[in-house]
Amino acid sequence: MKNTLRVERAILNITQAELAERVSVSRQTINAIESNKYVPSTVLALKIAAVFTKKVEDIFILEESD
Repeated sequence: MKNTLRVERAILNITQAELAERVSVSRQTINAIESNKYVPSTVLALKIAAVFTKKVEDIFILEESD
């Protein structure tokens, strides 16, 4: 699964730590998601999408291999 977290954060000009605080996870979790090392839960994906006022599928993109 790909994601656009890094781009979305840049648009809002927020750090990984700021995003992490807004969705109640660690900065390391945000880093792992951005690095495609961790797939967020549905609840976390929804919280992240809400921060950016976008749909989950606009941020997290399924790949054929998923």
